[in-house]
Formats: sequence, C-alpha cells, structure tokens
Amino acid sequence: MITRSPLAALAAFALSLTPMAAAHAALPQGARAPDFTAQGALGGKPFSFNLRQALKRGPVVLYFYPKAFTQGCTLEAHAFADATADFAKAGATVIGMSNDDVATLTRFSTEECRNKFAVAAATPAIVRAYDVDLQQGGKSTGLTSRTSYVIAPDGRITLVHSDLDYRDHVKLTLAAVQAMHRRHG
Repeated sequence: MITRSPLAALAAFALSLTPMAAAHAALPQGARAPDFTAQGALGGKPFSFNLRQALKRGPVVLYFYPKAFTQGCTLEAHAFADATADFAKAGATVIGMSNDDVATLTRFSTEECRNKFAVAAATPAIVRAYDVDLQQGGKSTGLTSRTSYVIAPDGRITLVHSDLDYRDHVKLTLAAVQAMHRRHG
C-alpha cells in the first residue's frame, strides 16, 4: 500500500485537475488591479513586494501558481526564468505568487526561479482580491489557480490568462508587455 502525506496528496490532486476546473478570473481586462504588499524571496533572500511601488518602474506580470516544487509550477518557473531578460527589455517586473510559506518560497526562488525573479506568499486577502482560489466541485482546494495578470503602470489589467496548463503563460504575458513597450517606448 502506498501512503502519501496530506500535502503530497493535495499537490497530486491539483495536478490532476482539468483546465476547466479552475479556468476563471474575476478581474477582467481593464479593471484596476488591487494594491497589496506581500512577503517572499528573491534569489533566496527575504523580499517585500508592493504592487504600487513596482508599477512606478513599469508593467508588472503577476502570475499565480498552485504549489511550489510541483511539476507544472517548476516548469513554469523555469520558463519565466529563461525569459527574464526579455521581460526586463520591455521594462516589466515578474512576480510569482502562491500560498506557499516564505521558507518554501525562499528555496523555490533559488532552485526553480534560478535567482531571476521574485516569488511571494499570496495571503487569503490577495487570493480573494484576485479571485485565484483554485476550486474543485465548488470547494476550495487551498491552492491558487494558475492565473497570470499583466498590469500596466496605471494599475489597469491589460491581460488575464487563467489556465492550469502552464505552457502559454510566459508567451502571452511577454507578448502583452512587449506590445505595451512598443506603444509607449
């Protein structure tokens, strides 16, 4: 008989969900992104992220992912890390968020984000504000959905992509910030 810890079972459950299980986002394109401050890590060091401050430097790619160190989330972090220079050329800041604890995020920031971008803890208030509570059968799984937001410097959401399949998140968010950069230089 194979036994799993409750955390491992929850992560396996999240990975088994079909994209339709959580493909939603209450914040539509054009909405004002809720401001927040969150604790996390950048390159293994404690980090405090404030959306309003980050937007003063340019657009923000705010991407929520279900659980650090799971297959899809690891592959997504690698893809964002590989594209960090392209996001920087477009003037964008990338921040990954999940409801993992800061100690886990500190390890994830070095091992999977490759010290390229910050990750932060999505508090219950942030999860509610961005409507990223991953649900199955109408009940919360305790994880965040895989939802990416591109937020313009004026605080307006210019792109929303919610899909448990990680593969298009980097491509779509990068295209959105590059288009914004071309328009506004």
